[in-house]
Amino acid sequence: MTSRGYFGIGIEGVSKPMNAGNLFRTAHAFGASFVFTIGAEYSVRKARSDTSVAPKNIPWYDFDSVDDLRLPNLCKLVGVELLDEAVDLPSFFHPVSAAYVLGRERGSLSPELQAKCDYFIKIPTSFCLNVATAGAVVMYDRIVTHGRFAKRPTSELGKAIALPDHVQGPPKNRTLKKSAGS
Repeated sequence: MTSRGYFGIGIEGVSKPMNAGNLFRTAHAFGASFVFTIGAEYSVRKARSDTSVAPKNIPWYDFDSVDDLRLPNLCKLVGVELLDEAVDLPSFFHPVSAAYVLGRERGSLSPELQAKCDYFIKIPTSFCLNVATAGAVVMYDRIVTHGRFAKRPTSELGKAIALPDHVQGPPKNRTLKKSAGS
């Protein structure tokens, strides 16, 4: 599952703490670098579904409002939302460093948060999924996109095509060459 970069995942508001707990447990399992909430009252004790206790094992940030949201430099904010302009998840190339944000299950991302998003993605389904399921689908897609896995067979009877072992080359010395005019 190793790949370059990192990702975090969070939610704006919580309508069902149990689903938020499932989201954070799944994030922990998929190797998220951090989880976060925005304007949400969340506790592991209330959720009772985060058996991995993710907020005690990976960084957890609790932002009171959208204005308080702080992400690492160069981290892209990706809103998961059913919008006409959102890119279908299977067609989206995940940024190397990203934070995915989902809205409460009984509503959309706030206009203030939408204004902060660098990208919007949507899962091509007939109707909305719950927050934990949607987050799991997004994280799985990210891992498949950025991970190093054997190639799928071309038919159900085929076998996966193993990737060659990674070979570390010799060090490269990179120096700036002076131009003729300097």
